[in-house]
Amino acid sequence: MGLDNAVTKPHERLAALLSEEMAAVDRLIRERMRSDYAPRIEEVAAHIVSAGGKRLRPMLTIAAARMCGYDGPYHVYLAATVEFIHTATLLHDDVVDESGQRRGRPTANLLWDNKSSVLVGDYLFARSFQLMVAPGNLQVLDILSNAAAVIAEGEVLQLTAARDLATTEDVYFKVIRGKTAALFAAATEVGGVIAGMPEDQVRALYTYGDALGVGFQIVDDLLDVAGDAKATGKNIGDDFRERKLTLPIIKAVAAADDEERAFWKRTIAKGDQREGDLEHALDLMHRRGAIEATRIEALAWSARAKEALDCLPDHEIRDMLSDLADFVVARIS
Repeated sequence: MGLDNAVTKPHERLAALLSEEMAAVDRLIRERMRSDYAPRIEEVAAHIVSAGGKRLRPMLTIAAARMCGYDGPYHVYLAATVEFIHTATLLHDDVVDESGQRRGRPTANLLWDNKSSVLVGDYLFARSFQLMVAPGNLQVLDILSNAAAVIAEGEVLQLTAARDLATTEDVYFKVIRGKTAALFAAATEVGGVIAGMPEDQVRALYTYGDALGVGFQIVDDLLDVAGDAKATGKNIGDDFRERKLTLPIIKAVAAADDEERAFWKRTIAKGDQREGDLEHALDLMHRRGAIEATRIEALAWSARAKEALDCLPDHEIRDMLSDLADFVVARIS
């Protein structure tokens, strides 16, 4: 990709505009993940922190604060808090999911062990709480600590719903609102709170982050069954092979006849997957309209995110956030 094209994506334009503050976030992250007594903490944390993610969640905090006119130092602390919570959950997720790869690299639990990943994740959670109290704002503390609890709830709910064909769309949305959307919503909401914005605008920032996070996860699920493997860098059908009940599969199961339901029971509930099953699963999802219905759902969440921005201050960052909501679903529209 050429340099001219490299700044056409909304998150890249945001990163360029906020580069100074994001550099400060990175410095704070590296400073706070150090340990004088347990060098493995920094080794494990640095492995995942430096894995090349877009830093989207902390960037949303910085963007929201800047858009709302904040000029103090604490949005950097809150952005680092958000990234530490996110990184801690990734370390724990990889242990729970027995993952061997993340962002094209071996996971920390594979390179070290499960014990190191869990304990370093705990350390980063503790660091996140140290950071979130720095502004001395109880509302900020309430939002971020609540998000951490909701994320854990979402993970446990996903465990109990996994591979259960009775899982409904309502349960699915509870899971992704916990696992994904809660931190997006908290990231944008605290940016408004630290800037002292009125309640309706803080609520709008929450709604934007929540809808963006839900749309983001739905698109992730959809790309797994209808994406371009070369473009996404992911294998098509990984969720099916791992027996995850994502939205396209839930919709296909809900519309299934007896023969189709028997197929889903064998492949998802019992884990008896055979050659040709992935192709048949994809065919059923298309035939039952599950792919198209999921696409429409993602677009609706994108529209909801954009609509939430209407009451916020006129600002170039607001336009970029609107473009970001479009970009999240652009690959499937």
